[in-house]
Amino acid sequence: MNDKISVVLPVYNVEKFLEKGIESVMNQTYTNLEIILVDDGSTDRSPEICDKYKEKDDRIIVIHKPNGGLSDARNAGTNLATGEYITYIDSDDIVEPDYIEYLYDLIKKYNCRMSLCTHSVVFENGKRIVYGDGTEEVLSSKQCIDRMLYHEIIDTSAWAKLYHIDLAKKILYPKGKLFEDIGTTYLFFIQAKKIACGYKSKYLYIQRKNSIVSGKFNINKLDLLEMTDKMAHDVYQIYPDLKSGLLRRKVYARFSTLNQMLNVKGYNKERKEIIAYLKKYRIDILKDKRTPKRDKYAMITLTFGYPFYKICWKLYSMI
Repeated sequence: MNDKISVVLPVYNVEKFLEKGIESVMNQTYTNLEIILVDDGSTDRSPEICDKYKEKDDRIIVIHKPNGGLSDARNAGTNLATGEYITYIDSDDIVEPDYIEYLYDLIKKYNCRMSLCTHSVVFENGKRIVYGDGTEEVLSSKQCIDRMLYHEIIDTSAWAKLYHIDLAKKILYPKGKLFEDIGTTYLFFIQAKKIACGYKSKYLYIQRKNSIVSGKFNINKLDLLEMTDKMAHDVYQIYPDLKSGLLRRKVYARFSTLNQMLNVKGYNKERKEIIAYLKKYRIDILKDKRTPKRDKYAMITLTFGYPFYKICWKLYSMI
């Protein structure tokens, strides 16, 4: 029999989308599963939905716990997991029927302890962006991190990946932090040593208005800078020759944060610090041939002042 695989779905107030997410896991072509639904103190009908599906499928385990955030929920599911491998799926997303089979076959084919696939971004209006060209390869830890730093197919997400359970038990997600995957995925890459990469889209990331990334700005979103800077510091200790990519990722995190602050009052100190950092490294970013064009255009417009940058970003977002 094939190895048992644990599937962890953190659940928090997603009653509108939860059933589709659970059913996409239940209907996997790979059937030797342990499906762990972690109700993280939901206040809507999510707990009832979890319990309902537990009665339908004996592979489902439900945890009801006080709210501790996404990291705490993932850690709780990991602690309970008994599979040989583990994957994380956000409970308001959907996976293709062969999502787990595809990731598992990659691990066995290339004799790795970790595999990944690409994803599609699905917008509420039905538009879809599909990533990946269908090829596959094995990359070293360093190669994966290098591509991740420039957003070259490899990303920081916890989902769309399959990990050997020993890796997951060793690397915990930082409780109470947003953008927790930025603070952990690089560690998985380092510990795995080699990663089986399949560039077929098997994970459907549903882009919603009130998600962590697209929702209204608050002070906790500055966690993006903390997580990114920690990652950059740790990676530099091992791979100092990735310095340019690490800088690019730190710059990207600051542009991302600045963009979320555009229409928000206050945070003047934080905004000034971000702009000062970006201007300090303007030449380095513009000289780096691998810097994405969007980053370079953002740098150039910021040179003409924050008000001008603000106008340009709004136009770009509309287009």
